[in-house]
Amino acid sequence: MRSEARAREQALGAALAALLLLLAVAARGFFSAQNLRDLLLDNATVLIAAVGMTLVILAREIDISIGSQFAIAGVAAGTLYKLGLPMPAVVPVVLALGALLGALNGALVAWGLPSIVVTLATMAALREGLRLFTQGQDVLGLGAGFQWFGLGQQAGRAAIVAVAAAVFLAGAWALRSLAAGRAVYAVGSDAEAARLLGIPARRVVLSVFVLLGMLTALAGTLAAVRFPQVQTAAGMGLELEVIAAVVVGGTAVSGGRGSLVGTLLGVALLGTIGPALTFLRVSAFWEEALQGAIILAAVAGEGLRRVPAPLRVRRAVAS
Repeated sequence: MRSEARAREQALGAALAALLLLLAVAARGFFSAQNLRDLLLDNATVLIAAVGMTLVILAREIDISIGSQFAIAGVAAGTLYKLGLPMPAVVPVVLALGALLGALNGALVAWGLPSIVVTLATMAALREGLRLFTQGQDVLGLGAGFQWFGLGQQAGRAAIVAVAAAVFLAGAWALRSLAAGRAVYAVGSDAEAARLLGIPARRVVLSVFVLLGMLTALAGTLAAVRFPQVQTAAGMGLELEVIAAVVVGGTAVSGGRGSLVGTLLGVALLGTIGPALTFLRVSAFWEEALQGAIILAAVAGEGLRRVPAPLRVRRAVAS
């Protein structure tokens, strides 16, 4: 399994290197300091959410409501700041809100409902609730105090990247070294077997959804404080981007297998594709199509790996 994961990571690294080489030849402007800085900042928040999504998928679940949660976190941060709450107090409140939204999904899934159905419902309900709360209006008039990690501050930009790196390293260490991380793998591999071994499968499922909610809220807050206004439409398509990064990074949609190193490479590859298309003068509409194709290819590859080798041979001969 480890050799297979290493091979997937090497293939991703090679694909990313090939894309960068193509850009170096055909679109050198891609490597401008401004573009690389924006690329790093945009993907830092995606990586934070992708760490949480990796945990959920490892536990054989999925959450497609994170785009709505991301938007709610940004709007909540902006609204609380305008009400007079200082930013050091805004952040923990928003993280608690994210944990609550994650717990809602997690409790319903742990109770036995399919995660894709639950999160599809909460995705629509949360997005509509946000629209009603804001009346479709962005949160405007946020001052310099809100932009404590703002674009105008070099230290602030570095802090966003540092937070993303800390989340990644902490998650990778926990999955590798803690009993809780091993429990996530066990539940994703076989929840009933894990239960017989004394692992509280329902608690594990609830926990990964809570962590995803908190990390999505953190990502939404860090994305929001870069600008003097918060868009209520933020996070549209984030679920596709994050799930694609996790799956193409080698985390099995059937649960129990995957790594955060693969997720990091998946975020880097997919996060580079959109800007690369722009610099290569290819329509940006192809970005989501490519993401969908990558997910389909990764899922199809996972399905082929799960088919026993003799059966694959018989199918090939029969065709």
